[in-house]
Amino acid sequence: MKQILVSQSVKVPEGVTVKVNARTVTVSGPRGKLIRNFKHLALDMQMVKKDELQVNKWFGKKKEIAAVRTVCSHVSNMIRGVTKGFEYKMRTVYAHFPINCVTSEKNSVVEIRNFLGEKFIRKVRMVKGVTVVNSTAQKDELILQGNDIEAVSQSAAFIQQSVKVKNKDIR
Repeated sequence: MKQILVSQSVKVPEGVTVKVNARTVTVSGPRGKLIRNFKHLALDMQMVKKDELQVNKWFGKKKEIAAVRTVCSHVSNMIRGVTKGFEYKMRTVYAHFPINCVTSEKNSVVEIRNFLGEKFIRKVRMVKGVTVVNSTAQKDELILQGNDIEAVSQSAAFIQQSVKVKNKDIR
């Protein structure tokens, strides 16, 4: 069954500007600018007021209607990113061989040394716009920061995937 109209809106706080042009959303704020393309979804997007973005889906099925809330969540994450930013914290956990993490190239690359006693140095490059630093307050902790939540979380995933234990019983 199709619903005639499903609509949801996103409030834009002061100090942030949101522009929509052909389903491409541009969010600018005090921390920078984020651009996201939603052309793969058949939705109507327009600025109703200066501080409100409205997303509409006409005659949509259940899966298509779900995209309305998804787009609104993405835009609100972009707004939060350009105002506050995102921060992920990761800890190195080891039993015998102490893992050593060193940042290099203006905090855009993490070098992981002595993983399971191996001599191989794992180098993980962060996604563009993400910086990584060793925590001063907590031992063996990495702090990833950036404006785009997807870039920060993808960088954290790259670090985790680089130290996957292979050919060993992980218990």
